[in-house]
Amino acid sequence: MNLSFANKVALVTGAAMGMGFAAARKFAEAGATVVLADRDAKALQLATEELEGAGHKVLGICCDVSDETQVAAMIRQTVEVFGRLDVAFNNAGIQIAHTDAADVSKEDYERVMAVNLNGVWHCMQHQLRQMQQQGCGAIVNCSSLGGLVGNPGFAAYHAAKHGVIGMTQTAALEYASRGIRLNTVCPGVIDTPMVSTLLADYPDAMDAIIKKQPIGRLGGAEEVAAAVLFLCSDAASFIVGVALPVDGGYTAI
Repeated sequence: MNLSFANKVALVTGAAMGMGFAAARKFAEAGATVVLADRDAKALQLATEELEGAGHKVLGICCDVSDETQVAAMIRQTVEVFGRLDVAFNNAGIQIAHTDAADVSKEDYERVMAVNLNGVWHCMQHQLRQMQQQGCGAIVNCSSLGGLVGNPGFAAYHAAKHGVIGMTQTAALEYASRGIRLNTVCPGVIDTPMVSTLLADYPDAMDAIIKKQPIGRLGGAEEVAAAVLFLCSDAASFIVGVALPVDGGYTAI
């Protein structure tokens, strides 16, 4: 399989840590020039410096994906600096506290939608416009196992993640004939800072989570990143509109 990204420009959102940073590092190791985008300026600087220190060609851009103006500026800066955009992993996302649907505040609902759904929409739209000019490209949007199934206490989060799959599949049908492939990756419970923060509030939840994972452990950020690189690569040239679970078998039960 050809997983080389030499002479290609890759953009990763939510790239300062977790799955985003793992993907950015793998793209860089595969030869890509990588744009790391994140709203946490300090963490972004550290992530960018780490990849630069390893000899990779990277650019860090501070961006809140819920703000379309910032997203447009991010894509514009990417193209101004590197001349093109070949692949993108729209990974930025947030989680809110475990809450029954009727008790989710308006503010929490709108916040999770603004980042997890609208943020992906903003990125995808501006990426597609650039890729159309080039006549090629590949986009992977980050959904979740929560985009494939329900889970009590996370109605707003799951609503956003279901939406990511729907809009990705529809856009995939629109742009496949134009040389642009879109797919979705659906991570299960992955060992990332966001999951660690959530589990800190529920110390007894880990055993229950592991029991639901047929593979018997949490996933690793590098394992999700590997799936993202595959979907963006020429090895996946005939894969369009898929929602790929990377969940240790969770959704197969």
